[in-house]
Amino acid sequence: MVSPGILLVDKPGGLTSHDVVARTRRAFGTRKVGHAGTLDPMATGLLVIGIEGATRLLTYIVGADKTYTATIRLGQATTTDDAEGDVVATAEAGALADVDADAVLAGIRDLTGAISQVPSAVSAIKVDGRRAYDRVRAGESVELAARAVTVSRFDVLAQRRDDGMLDVDVVVDCSSGTYIRALARDLGGALGVGGHLTALRRTRVGGFDVEDAIGVDELAGAVALTPAEAVRRVMPVLDVSAEEARDLRHGKRLPGEAGRLTSSEVAAIDPDGELVGVVEARGKDIKSAMNMPEAQS
Repeated sequence: MVSPGILLVDKPGGLTSHDVVARTRRAFGTRKVGHAGTLDPMATGLLVIGIEGATRLLTYIVGADKTYTATIRLGQATTTDDAEGDVVATAEAGALADVDADAVLAGIRDLTGAISQVPSAVSAIKVDGRRAYDRVRAGESVELAARAVTVSRFDVLAQRRDDGMLDVDVVVDCSSGTYIRALARDLGGALGVGGHLTALRRTRVGGFDVEDAIGVDELAGAVALTPAEAVRRVMPVLDVSAEEARDLRHGKRLPGEAGRLTSSEVAAIDPDGELVGVVEARGKDIKSAMNMPEAQS
């Protein structure tokens, strides 16, 4: 029987997130596999995979903040806001020459903090039940609503002129739902020269780091994090007694115990170190919001 767990995979370029899920299903011999946040085929880096009952944890991971490294090419705009799209505009050499390091930094400052961002049209956001990218590929015009996101860090690592363009290497810390392609597009638009991504790598999702990830060629025989190990990287922990664990697993409340919680969502761990589930306050009581399937003997 396949044990539930969370697997950290370093996705290579050229594969879709679904490709990695499919390979994980074959490697572990189970259909019950999911991921906590899509990476574009062009992108590389951390994909958080849930296996068996641990897929229940993905909903608590997908909203975590993230870190990316990226290369923004200033001087060209594309249909997809990245290198996979067709070039739709190229800046004149003189206009691009006027964009110096200080101008880039000023543009980045305006895209840092709490901002309103229009996602890239070629995205997985659903519009009337269909993915936006499917509508774009079908020749439809798609306009997505702006959303509030937070870019807590947007730092320049290097700038260089390359093939008549200005390439800017950056590192970004951001809230879930932030589109790095849109940051590239908006930076180029603000500077009047257009912009798109030529490289993107996700290095962190919440408390999970790509340094701890395995390659797709290492899936066979890989050992996943246990649900308890994984959840400790996501949220605070509440140690519960065997009796309390049994009550929570059976849908009962822990009356008058809400004061023990340190956050709106807390992981309950039993004396054996097993994850009971995620609990929350309900009035003065503690109640399960999500229970893990009990281990089969």
